Amino acid sequence: MPPSPDYAVDLADHYDDWFTPPTATTDATVSLLDRLAATAPEGPMLELGIGTGRIALPLAALGHDLHGIDAAKAMVEQLRAKTGGTEIAISIGDFSDVDHDGRFGMIYVVNGTFFELTSQEAQIHCLARAAARLLPGGIFVLDAHLPEVLAAEAGADAQPVRAASGDPVTRIRRIHPATQRYTSDYKVVHNGEVRHIRVAFRYASAGELDLMAAMAGLRLRQRFGGWSGRPFTDSSNYHVSVYELPS
Repeated sequence: MPPSPDYAVDLADHYDDWFTPPTATTDATVSLLDRLAATAPEGPMLELGIGTGRIALPLAALGHDLHGIDAAKAMVEQLRAKTGGTEIAISIGDFSDVDHDGRFGMIYVVNGTFFELTSQEAQIHCLARAAARLLPGGIFVLDAHLPEVLAAEAGADAQPVRAASGDPVTRIRRIHPATQRYTSDYKVVHNGEVRHIRVAFRYASAGELDLMAAMAGLRLRQRFGGWSGRPFTDSSNYHVSVYELPS
């Protein structure tokens, strides 16, 4: 089943305040995507799950022709209200269908959003649809936690999450090995009101991602140990993988 946009709809007004990563993370993400775009065929870029435009808007400001897909109109409205937001062509719908006109030199999905597709079938479907929208030699980029790191971080203790607004936000991560899923349960205290948000994901190992990508006609070109572009090694707890559609 595709991910439900409900949490995004309910929280659109506060999403940037509560869930935006540190500025350094955003800057590193934009920088690596910008560098990767220079190695891709000339053409527009497409973001799956574009949300409020945290990554798309700075990339567009660098001169890239940005397009996006998102299921939550409320999130897109937040993007549209920002500088440059009206210049990005956005389709409203399930990003796993990659239903957007045109062919792209690069398609990307960040912040673990790909794993909000909570079945293997949905993930393979998304990869195949992305491959069909790439220009020959085009690249598909995603980021992911390693399953063993997720398992190590899971537990009953709530972990603090840095919120741009300063509101207290905590997260409890629970792993469900039988279904290869995990949930992140957030608690937010805002103006004295407590909000509870649950987001479900299906995790996959790097090897499984490579296999699913191969089934979709994509091959691994590069794998980094994070958005900084550092090498992927045994000590990495995160990766950014770049898949290529053969010419």
